[in-house]
Amino acid sequence: MKNLKVIAFTHKHVDLKDLGNLVICNEELESRLINLKHSFDIPEIFYIGTCNRVEFVFYGAHELKPEFIKEFMHKLNFCVPSERLDCFLDQVTTYEGIEALNHLLRMSCSLESLVVGEKEILAQVRRAYERCRASGFTGDFLRLVMERLVKTAKEVYTHTRISRNPVSVVSLAYRKLREIKLHENPRILIIGAGETNQNFAKYLQKHRFSNFVVFNRTLENARALSAELNGQAYPLSELPQYKAGFDILITCTGAPEAIVDTALYQALLNGDTDKKVIVDLAIPNDVHPDVLQHHPIHYIEVSGLQAIASKNLQQRYDELAHAEQIIADNIREFLPILKQRRVELAMREVPEKVKEIRSFALNEVFATEVNALDANSRMVLEKVIDYMEKKYIKVPMVMAKDILVKTNSSDLN
Repeated sequence: MKNLKVIAFTHKHVDLKDLGNLVICNEELESRLINLKHSFDIPEIFYIGTCNRVEFVFYGAHELKPEFIKEFMHKLNFCVPSERLDCFLDQVTTYEGIEALNHLLRMSCSLESLVVGEKEILAQVRRAYERCRASGFTGDFLRLVMERLVKTAKEVYTHTRISRNPVSVVSLAYRKLREIKLHENPRILIIGAGETNQNFAKYLQKHRFSNFVVFNRTLENARALSAELNGQAYPLSELPQYKAGFDILITCTGAPEAIVDTALYQALLNGDTDKKVIVDLAIPNDVHPDVLQHHPIHYIEVSGLQAIASKNLQQRYDELAHAEQIIADNIREFLPILKQRRVELAMREVPEKVKEIRSFALNEVFATEVNALDANSRMVLEKVIDYMEKKYIKVPMVMAKDILVKTNSSDLN
């Protein structure tokens, strides 16, 4: 266990803009990890790179001293000046042994995430591991570690409420929208094609909405989002002339003041008097208060959602103690499993050695005596030897496992 090592650069110590300099693209990952394995004789390694962290997980006897970490990072050939790379060395966090395992478990359970309880980190870790496993960079030890990460994370997500309540404004807005009784295939008018509306559109696609129109200041971005939604795209300047109507208006722009005033809203209604749904995710709001005052509207906006998000986030933090207990239990369970696996690997040569001894005894040491036996006597001898061979293979393994169990029990008492 002491040979499990982690070299980590995370959002806790590195500015997210700087962290991007350490991300390794898929095309270069294999060559860089091969260079690390050969340079430092590392038996097993895998790399995790997300928007919030870059981590190297490996199995080896190396001490994580500053000199080693510096050489390790330089061997990765990052496209940053040497002096800038040295600055990263002051922002690194290292873990070894049990601390490394605890860190990996906390990370996979999202306790180390920028937003606690986001399940995506487990999928990211699994993909990172699988990519390196498929390239031959990992082995039996990291396989066991990965299996434990998945098991623990599933238990945390199942038995705690750490990921139950949404904390992002987009997911909360979509949940509010789903609570409203909508037409079977509502007309959805989207104003703005930025990241927020892109994320909201993904929720809408899951609900199989299909009637979309996108307006944006830059037509190219409107076309990109509308292509994903199989909808239509127009420049924002043409919004006052839009006469096709809508049932849901989703807006999020970077405008410094409201862009949907009473005149524009009445033009968009085009004489329709039905109650509409507006999802206003802009700060400040894109919809002028007068619109809400003079028209029947289901209005979903950021300030109310942020209060719910804060409450939900606090509930997630309240679950940390429960999650940490699950992690501690899994560490305690994992150590004997790891020891048992080491015994299995060490003793897997026993059967072959026993067979070699049998063959040497029959064909060399006692060859003359065996050849002198009649057929019946030889058959009896073979049965006796077969029985002894099985016992000599089985008994040492059983005894070794019993010793491990007793040792682990005494360690826990």
